[in-house]
Amino acid sequence: MESETTATSFLFSVLEFFAALFLFAFAAVIVAVVVTYILDVTQNKTAIRKNYPVIGHFRYFFEHLGEFFRQYFFAMDREELPFNRAQRSWVYRAGKNLPNTVAFGSSRDIRRPGSVLFVNYPYPTLGEDAVPPEAITIGKDCKHPYTTSSLFNISGMSYGALSKPAILSLSMGAKATGSWLNTGEGGLSSYHLEGGADIVFQIGTAKFGVRDLEGNLDDDKLREVAAHESVKMFEIKMSQGAKPGKGGILPGKKVTREIAEIRGIPIGQDAISPNRHPDICSNQDLLQMIHRVRDVTGKPVGFKTVIGGPHWLDDLFQEIVSEGMQYCPDFITLDSADGGTGAAPMPLIDAVGLPLRESLYMLVDKLNEYGLRDRVTVIASGKLITPADIAWAMCVGADFVCSARGPMFALGCIQALQCNKNTCPTGITTHKKDLQKGLVPKVKAERVANYIRNVEYEVGIIAHACGVRSPRGLLRRHARIVTADGPSIALDERWPPVPNPQRAQPDEKPAA
Repeated sequence: MESETTATSFLFSVLEFFAALFLFAFAAVIVAVVVTYILDVTQNKTAIRKNYPVIGHFRYFFEHLGEFFRQYFFAMDREELPFNRAQRSWVYRAGKNLPNTVAFGSSRDIRRPGSVLFVNYPYPTLGEDAVPPEAITIGKDCKHPYTTSSLFNISGMSYGALSKPAILSLSMGAKATGSWLNTGEGGLSSYHLEGGADIVFQIGTAKFGVRDLEGNLDDDKLREVAAHESVKMFEIKMSQGAKPGKGGILPGKKVTREIAEIRGIPIGQDAISPNRHPDICSNQDLLQMIHRVRDVTGKPVGFKTVIGGPHWLDDLFQEIVSEGMQYCPDFITLDSADGGTGAAPMPLIDAVGLPLRESLYMLVDKLNEYGLRDRVTVIASGKLITPADIAWAMCVGADFVCSARGPMFALGCIQALQCNKNTCPTGITTHKKDLQKGLVPKVKAERVANYIRNVEYEVGIIAHACGVRSPRGLLRRHARIVTADGPSIALDERWPPVPNPQRAQPDEKPAA
């Protein structure tokens, strides 16, 4: 009887506690509503809040939730931007090495103008006749040329923009596949080196990692970077596709002590790079810089840019022919106007520069026109994350393809669009330890490696269907593009092909 009384007393105590808690919460809500009402009706900055106090706040709440509902519930598989669900799903499955076969037919609208269709050959290449991508040597005349057979590589993402475990995962994944990893403009960190991958060191407009106290290029620091055996090439970043005419932006909240030391900047302050290299004011300056960096490092040197039109290419290539091959870049990385970034003004992202689907033809054809094609390696970059994207670039004339956002998806990126806020929920673009804990380098490195392998494997499948033995055997006649009035037209009819000694295939079968 006594135990029943004790249990009843305990139950009443619990009920009283929760009742008090409910009353307290209810009172807190009432107070919050009253305070919010008073603040709303007395402020003059926002009409919605003044005209509709309290409930007007729901407008901003639903606006914030909208981007997530569109991504997961309302947008169709092929209509979302920057990357749709079908693209992300392919990368996720490739990274986990899961089967990528689909049933019942494609959900892609192949009648849409601009769609690329590959020309299958009636007698495709047999598996036993297929060969891996051929090795290409970049900077043949350099003291230390770089030879690699990698087809698909990791584009520039700096330590700072990305977290420590993300950089380490990318480096380890690239090492496992023989691909290279671009440092981005934030300098060379120990995490780039720790994974053992081949490294392309990017020299941004602020020259982080190779600058003196005044921000000028320092030859001694260049030599220090070049002394690392894993650093294979140097890339001068002229412009980035998502923000041509604007320098890199790293919010101060992401500038930790370690990042500040690597870059040579103050802790906690926004790292905003100049919108161009202050010491590169002309084509001649650019070529002099290329010559200088190559002379100091002994390694291949090129530049990264987004193209706004063909006239600049004419002027640049005429200057190279006039000055001599000692000033010629060893490679050009061509970025796309629809490339990605962690932070950039919307007008630049939306409306400046040419997309790769137009500019890649320009670059390859201009190089051929000026007799520079077998001297300059072409690297295509910008929104190329699936095998069809890479195969198209090979058809047009690229030697290599680089991607940043593809490997980010392989790391687990969910396109939360918070890269610039230090609040990335997957730990990729944040330096908050509690958000990084789910990003385990050994696990994620394997997914990056799986993704790269599956991309190269399926590019090979497309090449074999077209009747060639290797992805680098793909030419413009192996693809067609859907026109606005309905029928497709071959790429070599729309953009007539030009000879390319680097990719000649004597045993190549004609397109169907």
